[in-house]
Amino acid sequence: MDRELTLKFVEANVEGRIKLYWENAPRTCEAIWNALETPIRVPASHAIFSGPEIMMGLPEEARNFDPTALPPENQTVLPEPGELLWFYQPKNFFKIDPDEFWEIGMFYGVGGRTFGPTGWIPCTYFGRMVEGLDEIAEQCRLIRREGIKTVELGRRA
Repeated sequence: MDRELTLKFVEANVEGRIKLYWENAPRTCEAIWNALETPIRVPASHAIFSGPEIMMGLPEEARNFDPTALPPENQTVLPEPGELLWFYQPKNFFKIDPDEFWEIGMFYGVGGRTFGPTGWIPCTYFGRMVEGLDEIAEQCRLIRREGIKTVELGRRA
């Protein structure tokens, strides 16, 4: 069996299956796979600048790799629906936001772009949701109206 992930909206009990881009982003896939040895539950918020995207921070307990050691892999600024990205923002990277981010994002619809407050930001795309995207996308759209929702991200059993 391929090493795959799942993303689940906990309260709605809606889950999607994620196929990883092992051939195109091997180092990023390996880092994320190892970080999710134990599933994580995190708040998912909606992106501001990039369109139909939800963002999930990688919590401290899952930060078991050096994000600065990951090379750019499989990068784009125009993701397809269902694609997941990895983005690391070191402390003081942006003038307007001095915080450090360990971010996993997922695009759930057409028209997405990795555009931030300072312009275009190429990101590494490490996987794509191949089952359950319609149901997951509905939950993602609800975040815009209802606010943050809890998601669980982990390895597929």
